[in-house]
Amino acid sequence: MTRSYFIFVRAVLIALLLATAPLFAANIILNDYAASQAMREMQAMGERHILRAEDAINQTVTALQRLDRDDIQTCSAEDRLVYQKLVTNLGMVDAIGLVDASGKRMCIVPDVELTGEAILPALRPDGPLVGIGMLDREYLGARSAVVSWDLRNSNRLFAEVTPAVIAVDPGPEYLRAYRRAELHLGDELHWFGTGGYNSASADPNDTMVVTVWSENYPLKATVVAPSSAAHSLVQPLKVVAATACAAVALLLVAVSVWFSWRPESEANDEFVAAIRNGEFIPYYQPVMDIESGKLRGCEVLMRWRRPNGMIVSPGQFMAYAETHGHIFDMTRHIMAQSCLEMEGLYRDRPELKMSINLFAGHFLDREVISDIKAAFEKSEISFQQIVVEVTERHPLADMDLARKIIAELQAFGVRVALDDVGTGHGGMAYLQKLGIDIIKIDKMFIDQIGMDDSSTTIVDSMVELADNLGMGIIAEGVETEDQIDRLLELGVTAAQGYYFAAPMPAQEYIAFAERLEEEELEAARLAEEAEAAERAAAEAAMNEAGAAA
Repeated sequence: MTRSYFIFVRAVLIALLLATAPLFAANIILNDYAASQAMREMQAMGERHILRAEDAINQTVTALQRLDRDDIQTCSAEDRLVYQKLVTNLGMVDAIGLVDASGKRMCIVPDVELTGEAILPALRPDGPLVGIGMLDREYLGARSAVVSWDLRNSNRLFAEVTPAVIAVDPGPEYLRAYRRAELHLGDELHWFGTGGYNSASADPNDTMVVTVWSENYPLKATVVAPSSAAHSLVQPLKVVAATACAAVALLLVAVSVWFSWRPESEANDEFVAAIRNGEFIPYYQPVMDIESGKLRGCEVLMRWRRPNGMIVSPGQFMAYAETHGHIFDMTRHIMAQSCLEMEGLYRDRPELKMSINLFAGHFLDREVISDIKAAFEKSEISFQQIVVEVTERHPLADMDLARKIIAELQAFGVRVALDDVGTGHGGMAYLQKLGIDIIKIDKMFIDQIGMDDSSTTIVDSMVELADNLGMGIIAEGVETEDQIDRLLELGVTAAQGYYFAAPMPAQEYIAFAERLEEEELEAARLAEEAEAAERAAAEAAMNEAGAAA
């Protein structure tokens, strides 16, 4: 019997069970829904606390970095005026000043009496540039945080973040009346707490707990609530659900029949055949220098060209390909095909780069190194022209092995870019541990740049981070001229997106590159002719003046 037959039988049995015991089934479903919904709400609460804390730290660190960059690093009257202006402009900061190597205040603005007590740990030679601590001052359950920046001269700039920044109470009323939320720096240092629920004296089986960790700082948000708090959400629905069980049973049968109509093995066979027939093809999206208008290279993207000519976007097949292991053969084919199609263009233009997308599974063994060598080693595209992109959206299972693979690729000239920065699992850990060469700013941030202060601040922080770490930076998903202007203001000079061109087949990309080159040569020719005309006019004027004399 086929797998779809068993799915159908199971659906019928489930439908009969729901039909004979509607109230029991409805209670289970709604209680599970209520618990799941409550857990999602609690997760959102924790993420909101983390987000506000990270935003406060990021903005404060950015302000201290700018003081350092502008050489505002002393307790002089001139520097104190700058501190005062910054405190006034930054609503989240109560005070700014300097501490010495032992962590004692040297000065603070606004002025308060200096007690001589250390507010930060003593400076360590191997300590981080950014330090975070807590003061005893509280407001609505939140303590005042101290964020410091090491000036590398035994002194540190510091700012006291107002407790009101994180003293928020998000979430629906049915949970806020019962839950307890806490924010900690590290495992023990308490920053904020709200709510009176005491989970220590409650039944562990009747307690919901959600813990959210920051990907950028040692921050942990914990939200605890009794399971009974969730039940009030669905109480009115339980009566309605009892009468709807028969319809739900029929719906389950219909959905199961639909899913079982086409066996999974048949779909998989079709996918394998598509790979064998070369239906997965490379498309190329240009990466531009937005200062000069020159072409920097392209990102190779995958498309499925069906036998009827229809082009299928990767969103409809990529997850399936990765889950079932087909992505490895598909990536090998795309690299080989792009090498054949681009050899001529890239041989004559060694400055052009070509980015190949890899996924987390490529970094579980060294086979990807052999694949890249097999595709490009004997071609006229050099390894120095290749960039591999690893996405942050899916976590790397073995960071140490991934670092070794990346280092080996870099050893023979391949550069490595971190894609979708700020949207996934890696965060600062990927930048610190993987030896990344290029940061790619995700379209999510580019869409809001100039319209949303937090997105602009995040992009600004990424640019500063890339500069400090000696990395390149590329903006993705650029669609408007305003975005280009804002990116140039922030120091970003490379971008890709529909403003320049959509992903295109090989011949269109080659024509695009040649057209840009022709336009550049024509512009240079016109500039040279204009310069020659100016020189001729100047010589004629000089000759005329000489004749008159």
